[in-house]
Amino acid sequence: MKGHHKQSSVLTALLKHDVVDKNMVDSIGAEFLQQSKPFIRFLIEDKNLNADSIATILARSFGYPIIDLNAFDTAMIPDGIRNEKLIRKHNALPLFLRGKILFVAMSDPTNLDALEDIQFNTGFPTELVLTNDQNLQVFIDKILEEESDSLDITDIDATELAGIDVEEERKEDDSATGDKEDAPIVVYINKILLDAIRKGASDLHFEPYEKSYRIRFRVDGILTEMAKPPVSLASRMAARLKVMSKLDIAERRVPQDGRIKLALSKKKSIDFRVSTLPTMWGEKVVMRILDSSSAMLGIEMLGYEPAQKQIYMDALEQPQGMILVTGPTGSGKTVSLYTGLNILNTAERNISTAEDPVEINLDGVNQVQINVRAGLTFPNALRSFLRQDPDIVMVGEIRDLETAEIAIKAAQTGHLVLSTLHTNSASETLTRLLNMGVPSYNVASSVSIIIAQRLARRLCSRCKVEDVIPRPELEKQGFTSEQLSEIKLFKPVGCDQCTGGYKGRVGVYEVIKISEKMSSIIMEGGNSMDIAQQCQKEGYNNLRQSGLEKARQGITSLAEINRVTTA
Repeated sequence: MKGHHKQSSVLTALLKHDVVDKNMVDSIGAEFLQQSKPFIRFLIEDKNLNADSIATILARSFGYPIIDLNAFDTAMIPDGIRNEKLIRKHNALPLFLRGKILFVAMSDPTNLDALEDIQFNTGFPTELVLTNDQNLQVFIDKILEEESDSLDITDIDATELAGIDVEEERKEDDSATGDKEDAPIVVYINKILLDAIRKGASDLHFEPYEKSYRIRFRVDGILTEMAKPPVSLASRMAARLKVMSKLDIAERRVPQDGRIKLALSKKKSIDFRVSTLPTMWGEKVVMRILDSSSAMLGIEMLGYEPAQKQIYMDALEQPQGMILVTGPTGSGKTVSLYTGLNILNTAERNISTAEDPVEINLDGVNQVQINVRAGLTFPNALRSFLRQDPDIVMVGEIRDLETAEIAIKAAQTGHLVLSTLHTNSASETLTRLLNMGVPSYNVASSVSIIIAQRLARRLCSRCKVEDVIPRPELEKQGFTSEQLSEIKLFKPVGCDQCTGGYKGRVGVYEVIKISEKMSSIIMEGGNSMDIAQQCQKEGYNNLRQSGLEKARQGITSLAEINRVTTA
């Protein structure tokens, strides 16, 4: 009866202002009983009443102020009071604090239970502000969407995560998922995955041995032991990870590859690439965290020197040619290429990529996962791309002559081609192509720029201290007299905000634009030493020189540069 009284007081106000007539009032009561939606929404959506008119009339009749949410600044909403369950349940949005009073936007002035509930949960006395119901719905969706996009990983609990776990798990195998005794394993692995995400790990290693079991994270390129669970749990942990990755848990004799999409909220998820390997004492599982946001960092964040960045940007603006990125596994080649693709990714360009595997998802780019077993190889994918009217083609890696020849042909016929190679320096990249069997004139005419790179750990800005090194030693390390005139080096210390004095990583680059002279050296059969000498003559910094410059700028330490580049 209480609810019915609320509805009748709203209808009385609308009847008084001729928005509804007597016949409609009589029929509305019975119809609304069949509905699960809020009363004001029912009037607007089912009875076609105007949302603005209802808000204005109810504000006047009940004596509440009215607010236009379209003109409201969302930054005024205090942190910590956006309780999604409460907001959805009551169709009420806490807006701002004035003094100690919390003002709440609602479309139904009779819903005083909502105000009491919000007051109880937030601890603030509440005041009602009326608003248009349709605007309120749009605004609630927008606010809660922003909240989940800016999700703070520290707020997530591993036990809760088990409830929103992964994409639909296999139902047929109850042995790995259904047992009550496996519930602690589920929560434990969720906790490990969350810890890895919080720490910014790139890889997780689950490793069984004869009498022990260890879990290691790779953070900023360095592996660190994080946990030593009982060895008796080895098979159950491997089974759980395989179930999550959609792998065959009965097959323990051969390596398997899979993927996990871990949902942290409705809007935020993290992808893991999973690889299992049978060892003497069980299956070792390695997981790579695939973070799409790394491609959205922007070129300024990667660590290119201004001149290097300009060469890369100029090459991206060319209609054709080849951009090659080189370096060892885990040196950030994919992020460099995807940062370039992100700049090129506009509605006017058709971009296709062939990768093994696809690590970063990018809307607007046609990404193809190589599947050798099914016959989808790099050469086959590339040939298909060239029949699909491409502007830009990315090849995950040039591994053989066939791939190299098709990529170079594409670069010579009006396409911009981006790819990677596994070599140590820019000059070695050109000779690697020649050694594969690519004719020297094709290399000279197609390659625009080469980027060789490494990843060095950044010093923690909070705890780094000055490192005093004698000048003769600095000269021996390779610093120029110009650099030594203004130099202040730092070394790591370590604090609660970092790992061993380092936090995050920065790229160290050698960016070479292929000049006419370099092309001549290639055509004349010159080796990598000849090309490297020409690069020095033209003023290009090699990896070592770029690394020393990063140390001079205080971004990283000399010890770290010595670790990632050769003296």
